[in-house]
Amino acid sequence: MIEYALGFAYLAFGAALVLNLWRLAQGPSAADRILALDTMVINGIALVILIGVSQATAVYFEAAMLLSLVGFVSTVALTKFILRGDVIE
Repeated sequence: MIEYALGFAYLAFGAALVLNLWRLAQGPSAADRILALDTMVINGIALVILIGVSQATAVYFEAAMLLSLVGFVSTVALTKFILRGDVIE
Protein backbone atom coordinates (compact mmCIF):
# COMPACT_ATOMS: atom_id res chain seq x y z
CA MET A 1 0.00 0.00 0.00
CA ILE A 2 2.84 2.40 0.78
CA GLU A 3 4.21 1.84 -2.74
CA TYR A 4 1.00 3.21 -4.24
CA ALA A 5 1.06 6.24 -1.96
CA LEU A 6 4.70 6.93 -2.79
CA GLY A 7 3.99 6.56 -6.51
CA PHE A 8 1.11 9.01 -6.30
CA ALA A 9 3.26 11.45 -4.30
CA TYR A 10 6.06 11.20 -6.88
CA LEU A 11 3.57 12.03 -9.64
CA ALA A 12 2.00 14.89 -7.70
CA PHE A 13 5.29 16.56 -6.81
CA GLY A 14 6.64 15.95 -10.31
CA ALA A 15 3.59 17.66 -11.80
CA ALA A 16 4.01 20.53 -9.34
CA LEU A 17 7.64 20.92 -10.44
CA VAL A 18 6.59 21.08 -14.10
CA LEU A 19 3.93 23.70 -13.34
CA ASN A 20 6.41 25.74 -11.31
CA LEU A 21 8.90 25.55 -14.17
CA TRP A 22 6.21 26.93 -16.46
CA ARG A 23 5.55 29.80 -14.01
CA LEU A 24 9.29 30.44 -13.78
CA ALA A 25 9.51 30.79 -17.55
CA GLN A 26 6.25 32.71 -18.08
CA GLY A 27 6.13 34.82 -14.91
CA PRO A 28 5.37 38.42 -15.80
CA SER A 29 7.32 39.87 -12.89
CA ALA A 30 10.44 39.10 -10.91
CA ALA A 31 8.36 38.40 -7.81
CA ASP A 32 6.48 35.64 -9.65
CA ARG A 33 9.75 34.10 -10.73
CA ILE A 34 11.19 34.21 -7.20
CA LEU A 35 8.06 32.57 -5.78
CA ALA A 36 8.16 29.90 -8.49
CA LEU A 37 11.81 29.18 -7.74
CA ASP A 38 11.14 28.98 -4.01
CA THR A 39 8.23 26.62 -4.58
CA MET A 40 10.41 24.48 -6.84
CA VAL A 41 12.94 24.17 -4.03
CA ILE A 42 10.18 23.11 -1.63
CA ASN A 43 8.92 20.50 -4.11
CA GLY A 44 12.48 19.28 -4.63
CA ILE A 45 12.86 18.89 -0.87
CA ALA A 46 9.64 16.87 -0.82
CA LEU A 47 10.99 14.60 -3.56
CA VAL A 48 14.24 14.07 -1.65
CA ILE A 49 12.26 13.14 1.46
CA LEU A 50 10.12 10.74 -0.59
CA ILE A 51 13.28 9.06 -1.88
CA GLY A 52 14.47 8.74 1.71
CA VAL A 53 11.19 7.16 2.76
CA SER A 54 11.14 4.74 -0.17
CA GLN A 55 14.75 3.63 0.42
CA ALA A 56 14.39 3.62 4.23
CA THR A 57 17.56 5.60 4.89
CA ALA A 58 18.17 8.77 6.89
CA VAL A 59 20.86 10.21 4.62
CA TYR A 60 18.28 11.87 2.39
CA PHE A 61 16.69 13.66 5.33
CA GLU A 62 19.98 15.39 6.09
CA ALA A 63 20.30 16.34 2.43
CA ALA A 64 16.77 17.77 2.57
CA MET A 65 17.75 19.91 5.57
CA LEU A 66 20.75 21.31 3.70
CA LEU A 67 18.64 21.94 0.60
CA SER A 68 16.05 23.81 2.67
CA LEU A 69 18.74 26.02 4.17
CA VAL A 70 20.17 26.83 0.74
CA GLY A 71 16.68 27.50 -0.61
CA PHE A 72 15.84 29.90 2.21
CA VAL A 73 19.11 31.83 1.90
CA SER A 74 18.80 32.09 -1.88
CA THR A 75 15.22 33.36 -1.63
CA VAL A 76 16.23 36.03 0.87
CA ALA A 77 19.23 37.03 -1.25
CA LEU A 78 17.18 37.29 -4.46
CA THR A 79 14.50 39.33 -2.72
CA LYS A 80 17.06 41.67 -1.23
CA PHE A 81 18.70 42.05 -4.64
CA ILE A 82 15.36 42.91 -6.26
CA LEU A 83 14.50 45.46 -3.56
CA ARG A 84 17.88 47.18 -3.10
CA GLY A 85 20.00 46.31 -6.11
CA ASP A 86 22.73 44.64 -4.05
CA VAL A 87 22.90 41.74 -1.63
CA ILE A 88 25.60 42.93 0.75
CA GLU A 89 25.27 46.48 2.04
